[in-house]
Amino acid sequence: MKSTGFVWHEKYMWHDTGNALGVLPVSGDFQPWTHFENAETKRRLKNLMDAYGFTQKLKSIEPVYASVDQVCRVHKPDYVAHIKALSADKGGNAGESTPFGPGSYEIALLAAGGAIAAGNAILDGEIKNAYALIRPCGHHAEADRGRGFCIFANVAIAAKEFLLRDNINKLAVVDWDVHHGNGTESVFYNDPSVLTISLHEDSLYPYNTGTINDRGDGDGEGYNINIPLPPGCGGGAYKQAFESIVLPALNLYQPDMILVANGLDASTWDPLGHMMLLSNHYRHMATALVNAAESLCDGRLLVCHEGGYSAGYVPFCGIAIMEALSGEESGVIDPFSRYENHWHDVQANQQAAIAAARDASLELLEAKLRSAV
Repeated sequence: MKSTGFVWHEKYMWHDTGNALGVLPVSGDFQPWTHFENAETKRRLKNLMDAYGFTQKLKSIEPVYASVDQVCRVHKPDYVAHIKALSADKGGNAGESTPFGPGSYEIALLAAGGAIAAGNAILDGEIKNAYALIRPCGHHAEADRGRGFCIFANVAIAAKEFLLRDNINKLAVVDWDVHHGNGTESVFYNDPSVLTISLHEDSLYPYNTGTINDRGDGDGEGYNINIPLPPGCGGGAYKQAFESIVLPALNLYQPDMILVANGLDASTWDPLGHMMLLSNHYRHMATALVNAAESLCDGRLLVCHEGGYSAGYVPFCGIAIMEALSGEESGVIDPFSRYENHWHDVQANQQAAIAAARDASLELLEAKLRSAV
């Protein structure tokens, strides 16, 4: 039996973000260029999988359209209706830097539904884990507005759906996108049933969010962990963050399933971040979560594609993660991996940032879990 599911639909590529000037207050002042969030990164990943015969090694999961009721567990009905109306006309902007064209409302429903379909296949025992190559991305979207190229909060919507199951009481979301996972954080900030962990470049986007002191509120205090990392972090820093914070937090929390907001924009080639990850570093993080899921929750692990804006390099990172999930070899060799040993020792300032995040989070999480027993 194929152990890893894969979600894909051609319509994901039809979400139109226009050109990069479409989100700026200028008109005709500069030569347009392709919007950073365009179909090419995802399409090239799928094409690479097909070219190497890797797609057929995974179990195809057909995406479905999320219902309005499912989406409205996270988003306000007025916002959802606003997106639908704009999409039915000429398109528009969902909020902050989130342009879209006609038809993107339905595509966004299909993205959220793809995450739901993948998770349901895991929870129904059809597969161990899954990779959802969905678009548009979702982890910045808030209850009443889109942000940062995200219309609907795919991972959060899926998590709300899974929590309705009798055997699912606690979920963990690990977000390694280079930008802070503010949307997912905001949905569960008061909710101890979801542990949210975001590793991100400090003070990049959204501005003034994702600090180590943002640890949840009310019943959710202690269940939100931010790991803001200095610009320039490579594999060594991410490895230490995982070993010092992410994996210990998961072991303390004991989730019934792990979800990943899989941004590939912390790569060294990405135009919207300043980190230095290579494909093998994503493979290492994915492998660590595969092992954690096997130990904690019968292997239940869902990886949902988020950001990543280097069309040339995203495919190598994505396929490395899928190899880790499935245990299958693709035959793809990352041509940039030869640089790995030269760049990625953890630095003193990076160690200090990781230690500060650990000190701000693990002791509080442990105390909250102990008091909840």
